[in-house]
Amino acid sequence: MITASLVGTTVEFYDFYVYATAAVLVFPHLFFPSVSETAGLLSSFAVFGAAMVARPIGAAVFGHFGDKIGRKATLVASLLTMGIATFLIGVLPTYDAIGIVAPLLLLILRLAQGFALGGEWSGAALVATENAPAGKRALYGTFPQLGAPIGFIIANTLFLALNVALPSGHDGASDAFMSWGWRIPFLFSAVMVIVGLWVRLKLVESDAFTKAEKKGEIKKAPLGYVFKKYWWQLILGTFFMLATYVLFYLMTNFTLTYGTAATDAATPGLGFSYTHFVLMQVFGVVFFGVFTLVSGPLADAIGRRKLLIWITLAIIALGLVYTVFLLPRESEAFMGALVQTFLIFGFSLMGMTFGPMGALLPELFPTSVRYTGSAIAYNVSSILGAALAPIIALELWKAAGGNPWLVGIYMSGAGVLTLIALLLGKETKDVDLDAS
Repeated sequence: MITASLVGTTVEFYDFYVYATAAVLVFPHLFFPSVSETAGLLSSFAVFGAAMVARPIGAAVFGHFGDKIGRKATLVASLLTMGIATFLIGVLPTYDAIGIVAPLLLLILRLAQGFALGGEWSGAALVATENAPAGKRALYGTFPQLGAPIGFIIANTLFLALNVALPSGHDGASDAFMSWGWRIPFLFSAVMVIVGLWVRLKLVESDAFTKAEKKGEIKKAPLGYVFKKYWWQLILGTFFMLATYVLFYLMTNFTLTYGTAATDAATPGLGFSYTHFVLMQVFGVVFFGVFTLVSGPLADAIGRRKLLIWITLAIIALGLVYTVFLLPRESEAFMGALVQTFLIFGFSLMGMTFGPMGALLPELFPTSVRYTGSAIAYNVSSILGAALAPIIALELWKAAGGNPWLVGIYMSGAGVLTLIALLLGKETKDVDLDAS
């Protein structure tokens, strides 16, 4: 069960991060070349964010079927949808070939990615937690969460290898890479999807869903029922996830943009090469994976709420000291050490806040609407956090003339909202998942 949830989310997050990396490195040049460099980047991020808008729709659709016919079939469908959309991005003509139709097709496929991811996470989390032994739900719930750091590492390592292997050229990336090399990570998704499907098709249905089905507790309209009876849990779950989303997309998209921007650009950055900075990010994401696993036993021992309150306070503090780590320095070695320290701290906190969500959000809802409820909370939060975070961060960075201090305040503000939600919520570690 936990292997199937891990493999599937790894494939889904790999597909999502392949786009996220290309949104910074490739798409502004190939799909939005008729505008300025900054406008092209904003356009690329806008398409990136559009997928977050599609995620709640995917959550509603896949959640409906996941609560009606079961977790297994729904998970297979979400994986296929994501894989096909990602593969098709890899064969898209660029703006030079078909003009404005190119970014429009990119947007459609990006929306399909978001739609698929909207149904993926909750199903994987439910397969893990609904079959977990007593007292180990948070630990089992961390395995689908591990798909995020593993998918990130695979996607960015592949992009990095291609960028290094092909001879130098356009804006630090090779002409060959910009021509055809960038397509390889998208096409490689087909291989990963085949592996994921092979594992997923061997799944058996979760115990909790089978019991609910035998008791006749399946709802005809899970979406309407969850909004009618569990609206407060939906609100709390959405804000539980907010700081997690903002933190992650600032640690990945924004820091990559800021870290690799030239020091003499209109909006100056740190001036690292793409290769150098991605290596630092990949090293930081290792800590993301490690602390995701660490968070499970801790959340099982002391409770999800207590652990997340302390971690959220740390996220708020990190935002307040943003510029201590991310300002240009005369010594490049010293600056690199500070940035790497920041990435390690940030991704470690990311693991500690993301890990327990695999158990916490499902525990807010009964079996009959658990897929729908946890999926909607998780994915509505993606609009408030992930969809807006890269765009807001770029505008704040620009407004401060290249100083990222306002971005840090934004991170802290998101942490405050999550902290309020946690203080208003209740501990869920002893909730009976089989109860009606």
